[in-house]
Amino acid sequence: MAPFRGVRYNPHRASGIANVTSPPYDVIGAATLDDLLQADPHNVVRLILPRSAPRDADSGPGPDPNQEAAQRLRSWRAAGILAPDPGPALYVYQQSAPGPAPNLLQRGVIALVGVGDPAESGIVPHEDVMPGPVRDRRDLMAATRANLEPIFLVYDGGGQGSGGQDRAGQDRADQGAAGRSATSALADEVAGQGAPLVTAVTPDGITHRLWRVADPAAHALVAADLAGRTALIADGHHRYAAYRGLQDQMRERGHGPGPWDYGLAYLVDDDAYAPRLGAIHRVLPRLRPDDAARLAAGAFTVRELPAGGLDAALGHLRAAGDGEGAFLLAGPPGGASGTSGTAGAPRAGRAARYWLVERPDRALVAASMPPASSPRWRRLDAAILQQLLMARLWGIHDSERGVLVRHDAGDAVQCAVESGGVAVIMRPCPFGVVRDLALHGERVPRKSTSFGPKPRSGLVLRGFDD
Repeated sequence: MAPFRGVRYNPHRASGIANVTSPPYDVIGAATLDDLLQADPHNVVRLILPRSAPRDADSGPGPDPNQEAAQRLRSWRAAGILAPDPGPALYVYQQSAPGPAPNLLQRGVIALVGVGDPAESGIVPHEDVMPGPVRDRRDLMAATRANLEPIFLVYDGGGQGSGGQDRAGQDRADQGAAGRSATSALADEVAGQGAPLVTAVTPDGITHRLWRVADPAAHALVAADLAGRTALIADGHHRYAAYRGLQDQMRERGHGPGPWDYGLAYLVDDDAYAPRLGAIHRVLPRLRPDDAARLAAGAFTVRELPAGGLDAALGHLRAAGDGEGAFLLAGPPGGASGTSGTAGAPRAGRAARYWLVERPDRALVAASMPPASSPRWRRLDAAILQQLLMARLWGIHDSERGVLVRHDAGDAVQCAVESGGVAVIMRPCPFGVVRDLALHGERVPRKSTSFGPKPRSGLVLRGFDD
């Protein structure tokens, strides 16, 4: 762990911090993208999704969106829209929101983390990645010479980490109050004292607050506390793989140690602030829902649900209990294809048809799984979907273009209705299962988990040259 000189928006040059920040790049749908682009001409989405951003008049003739993003970043810094803080710091970051009990509260520290394999860095992935997005993120980082948004890490704040000792073999000092780390205790102390640098309320109702910690003694405390811990990548697998890819690329080009040996991360103690996991859903635009349901019946119990909309269908999925391999299929009404007959379809998918798919044939599940996979991996809904339902019954192998992902069930259903394809609505995977698999060296299929709340992109950036 290391402090860094953060780059932040000048509040006097932005229409509002909420207007210049965004969700992480990979959860931004088309409607959200339009809203962000219109919110402020300097919204960070123009940096993190340069292929989707309108071209600037001064961006020149170059066709490479990453170079345009780099030029945009330089021009914003030159104009004082973004500016570096005076010196190295850690940043305490808090997300909160009122609501049905319990209220949302998540607090952690934004810092630099060392890049390397799990044994070297202590950072453990739990999901597979696709090479295309990794390459895109790596090339964007190389062009901008910046980490434009943090990855999200969770670590076990109870106990003593690696056998009660840090990697130097020394017992760690004060662990803070019971059930939380010294880092978490420091974050709580900072958040309870001075006024934050930044306060912003985003459209989802979450209040974001950021504090800067410049005290070298606090930096040393956090570094010592985190040194012996293992952190799970909650969000940002492709970005972390891009960190490693950029490091490898620089070493292959003969460069020694440098800023590419660290990456920007938001670290949260999962004992003090238990993570919230949601599901990530699939859309297969080229598979008709009637065909999907018919073929699924070759290994599952399949039942078309009565009309009642998405909420009612989700109720049926919850009623399926904890049994392995339960999903909802959704598609356009009446076997419609494309956008025919779907004009004005509600966003929540009430115009769709739904099927409950559950109770897979255990022999076929076993026959579909990779030989080296563990029993706990074979029981994952995501594994049963990928290996049995998609590959064996539907003849579809996971790919970036053929299998779309959506974080919101309503968006997934709407996408299926508009494309004439089928949406597969998933259940969340329990955090304990995800962590157990990761610590035993296994990864769930890509885009199987959605940890939240995710850190807001644009609150603090990190430039390689700062």
